[in-house]
Amino acid sequence: MAIANETIKKMNGYTLHTIQTDKFKTNTLVWKMKAPLTADTVTLRALLPNVLQSSTKKYGTTAKLRSYLDDLYGAGFHVDVTKKGEYHILTFTLEIANEKFLQDSTPLLQKGIQFLAEVLLHPNAENGQFDPATVDKEKRVLKQRLQAVYDDKMRYANMRLIEAMCKDEPYALQANGIKEEVDHITPQSLYAYYQKAVQEDELDLYVTGDVDEDQLVSFCKTLTFGNRAPRMASPHTLKKVVEIQKIKEAQDIKQAKLNIGYRTNIVFGDDDYFALQMFNGIFGGFSHSKLFINVREKASLCYYVASQIESHKGLMMVMSGIETDNYDQAVSIIEKQLEAMKNGDFSEEEMAQTKAVIRNQLLETTDTSRGMVEILYHNVISKQNIGVGDWLHEIEAIEKGQILKVAAKIEPDTIYFLSGLEGK
Repeated sequence: MAIANETIKKMNGYTLHTIQTDKFKTNTLVWKMKAPLTADTVTLRALLPNVLQSSTKKYGTTAKLRSYLDDLYGAGFHVDVTKKGEYHILTFTLEIANEKFLQDSTPLLQKGIQFLAEVLLHPNAENGQFDPATVDKEKRVLKQRLQAVYDDKMRYANMRLIEAMCKDEPYALQANGIKEEVDHITPQSLYAYYQKAVQEDELDLYVTGDVDEDQLVSFCKTLTFGNRAPRMASPHTLKKVVEIQKIKEAQDIKQAKLNIGYRTNIVFGDDDYFALQMFNGIFGGFSHSKLFINVREKASLCYYVASQIESHKGLMMVMSGIETDNYDQAVSIIEKQLEAMKNGDFSEEEMAQTKAVIRNQLLETTDTSRGMVEILYHNVISKQNIGVGDWLHEIEAIEKGQILKVAAKIEPDTIYFLSGLEGK
């Protein structure tokens, strides 16, 4: 089932992924830069794409850059920073009208690639440093972004769980960097790191839309990076849980946060991966899942509860918001749902419902060009070749025994509880 027709071609220093589709009236260009997560580079990397998107050599101010995008029939351009497994990913996304639907013959796809080349290869820098005013502005914004995690207790609790659970592992680092490191970055040090990243990151360009592939390849020849040696993260190793950590923290909050981290011992590309998706769906991924029905609906113990998996690190996290006094009872009922999964206490009806929801979720994701790219990019991270159709086929074929095999591998690792100050 060819949901996304992806063609892959090696270019000068990067890989071009063409996803030919007539679903959209726009063409979307997604540039990905991948490098290992490390403490000494994570904050530099978090700042870098925001500085690059602010201005370039040709468009010396943000106003000039955005004005040019407006001239391209209101093209949209934004950046993002994420982590997947032990990799730090920088994403630059340009969404531009498909010229086939315009009355004039403006070569928008070509201009889009030229604009991307301008951002990536001709930044607003001279004498070995980025424009100082731009760097200062983006440092302030980055600190605000990091502070926002502390202010959002749901995100804060998840961050604290991962920091504790993955202590001494790269995955403990936040994708947006370390707040205390931001002020140490200078226009010179950031530019030096930019040069290193352009030389050493693994680079991928995804182009999604109704495009002529030969013409696209011709346009992309202007985007060149020369001979490169991309850095790879250390091979994934499974960490054995010796003892469950229990961490409690109190702040002046009304709704407590109970987050529990598990080691699944399964990553994307493993034979058990699709059965793990089914396990998560039945356990806590959806509104029909055991956690939602038993912890929220029947016991009325939480405001929200859900589980999610980290596909490239082999983790599963349960997140919930509860009353402080309900800690013991909530932990107990969550533990019972895991035991029920290990004992096979789930029905064919639950399996069928979960398969249907996962299928719909996948199809909805591929209804957007960016969603399609995110699904296919799993293959770059894991060095696999799994298409969207493969996902659908594998999920549909999962049987109960495969889910039980997954359940047997899942180990509780860390319980993190952020409570209110009542009784303190």
